[in-house]
Amino acid sequence: MRIKSNLFLLLCFCIPVISMAGDLDSLYRVLDQTIQEHSQYNREKENRIQGLRSRLGNDQLTALEKYGLHSLLVEEYYSYVCDSAIHYLHANIRLASTELKESRLVDESKITLAYLLGSCGMYKEGVDMLGSIDRSALLSDLLPEYLAAYDHVYGELSSYTQDPVSSVEYRRISDLYKDSLFRMLPNDHPQRIEMMETVYRDHGPLENAWEINDERMKEVVPGTPGYALVAFQRSLIYDAEGNREGQKYYLALSAISDIRSSTKDHASLWTLAGILYEEGDLERAYRYIRFSWSETNFYNARLRSLQSAGILSLIDLTYQAMSERQNRTLQAYLILISALSLLLIGAMLYIYRQMKRLALARNHLQTANSQLKELNEELQQVNAWLKTANEDLSESNQIKEEYIARFIKLCSTYIDKLDAYRRMVHKKITGGQTAELVRITRSPESLDSELEELYTNFDTAFLHLFPDFVRKFNGLLQPGEGIQLKKRGTSQYRASHIRPDPTGD
Repeated sequence: MRIKSNLFLLLCFCIPVISMAGDLDSLYRVLDQTIQEHSQYNREKENRIQGLRSRLGNDQLTALEKYGLHSLLVEEYYSYVCDSAIHYLHANIRLASTELKESRLVDESKITLAYLLGSCGMYKEGVDMLGSIDRSALLSDLLPEYLAAYDHVYGELSSYTQDPVSSVEYRRISDLYKDSLFRMLPNDHPQRIEMMETVYRDHGPLENAWEINDERMKEVVPGTPGYALVAFQRSLIYDAEGNREGQKYYLALSAISDIRSSTKDHASLWTLAGILYEEGDLERAYRYIRFSWSETNFYNARLRSLQSAGILSLIDLTYQAMSERQNRTLQAYLILISALSLLLIGAMLYIYRQMKRLALARNHLQTANSQLKELNEELQQVNAWLKTANEDLSESNQIKEEYIARFIKLCSTYIDKLDAYRRMVHKKITGGQTAELVRITRSPESLDSELEELYTNFDTAFLHLFPDFVRKFNGLLQPGEGIQLKKRGTSQYRASHIRPDPTGD
């Protein structure tokens, strides 16, 4: 496809190279960026114009130098501000006719002015300007431009007149001038080659139109008015071929060159906007046609304003309708979002309340846990006290049992001893040994023996029940004052010296 064969053109515009499937979208992005930067290109144009005008203010300039500077200003203004270009063309006509008195320069300026008037929609003025030229006195090298100007003016009249009958007549006149021009030009003349491309594009075969346009594309530089024109004509071949993507591709390239060369006659851009509108890309179409409209107003050409006014109005109405639909949709979304927001706020409030309840319950649970911990500690203390009490009770029971056992044993021993003493007394009495019996009863030996046994039993039982009694008791006394056990089971202090008086005294 020819779009792919011309991918190098994107490089000329510093466009990032991506897959061919995205070339058109990439080109749109470059076009959008170029539109944003159009003020920069306008400043460059204005700087060039200002430089020429400052040179024109030199009083020492000759008429021929002024004519040259006017021509340079016409070249700058030609596609920038038509009124200024017309002004300097009229100035050149005056200079050439009054001061220079050069008929060739007069005719040259009139032909250029007539062509420009036709482009600006001032058809009558253009025809009148051409009619003021004496064809018989016209130099041969200006004749092709003269015929081309007539062809252009009547061609524009044919395209934009409101009278169908007049349109046919104007087209016939345009074709007559075109035929004369075609026969006059040599085969290798650029204008004739361009005309041949138009013939092949309109009447076929399209292959010949492609061949001519391919060669012309090689001779133009991107970013110049010449490139914009050839790219626009290439888009027309794509249109004749029915290739809408190719048409949009080269319309975009042409529009980029128009903007970068500060060309305000944006035929490419408003044509592209019309196609995008038909395809339903309203937002992009609206943006392009609005920019094209502002540039056309700056150019101040009534024809272009009329050409773009219709599509601008149509796109504007459609865009407004689309905006209203979008606004209604946005309002519906806003209502929905508001309702969802209220539900969300309600849900958040509910969650907040639940969180507060949960926090309160957590605090209660924490308090209950603290109380339970205190109760557990108290219970542990009670259990420890009960354990101690049980141990004390068990020890007390053990003491009681031990004392009861020893008491019973001691009583049994004393009963046995009393019975033995009774038998011994009975025997002594019956044997008449009363004196012996008196001696025995008066002697303290038996009492000492019994007391010693009593103390021994007491010490043994007490120390067995309370093995640490001596240690604890000594802890209550001054150092060196503690008691010491004489032998196993006896204490240092014992009331063995306290005997009962056997006589009872």
